[in-house]
Amino acid sequence: MRTPSSLSVLRSMQMRDAIVAHLGSRQVSRVLYGSIIGLALVVALEAHPPRAGVVAVTLVATAVAVGLAELYADIVGTETRTRARVGRRQLVEMLDEIGAVATGVAFPSIFFLLAAAGAIDLDAAFTVAKWSGLALITTYGFVAARFTGATVLGSLRRAGIAGLIAAFLIVIKALLH
Repeated sequence: MRTPSSLSVLRSMQMRDAIVAHLGSRQVSRVLYGSIIGLALVVALEAHPPRAGVVAVTLVATAVAVGLAELYADIVGTETRTRARVGRRQLVEMLDEIGAVATGVAFPSIFFLLAAAGAIDLDAAFTVAKWSGLALITTYGFVAARFTGATVLGSLRRAGIAGLIAAFLIVIKALLH
């Protein structure tokens, strides 16, 4: 029988394996793409913020719309390129990648659902949504650089460049309002 400490070690190892598997997949680029869309939407909505629930639904609806657009584009693109119908295996792969994009877009909705439930206020939801998007984009940039063998300093520099994408959206919004 496993002890509580051995269970936590096992769970920790499973989590690490899941993270390593994720970082080695095409999902990284798709989550990043979705995160940038989600961040742009959050920044745009902050100018004239609707109720928290409306922001959450808008993010989820945008995730679905982007996912469906990606699916349509992938199917049409694959069929025109290969001159053959998309098979079940190809469709499953497409759905996996599209799920990653949709997750990236919809992720900030968590903070707005918390605000709608009264756990945090709307301003805090916008702040956490923006900065968590920046953190995600920057962290992926750092990890990618480390995986290519870059030094910690080089990885930090590359993460900073990746983070400029998110920071650009946040700064532009701040300058315009």
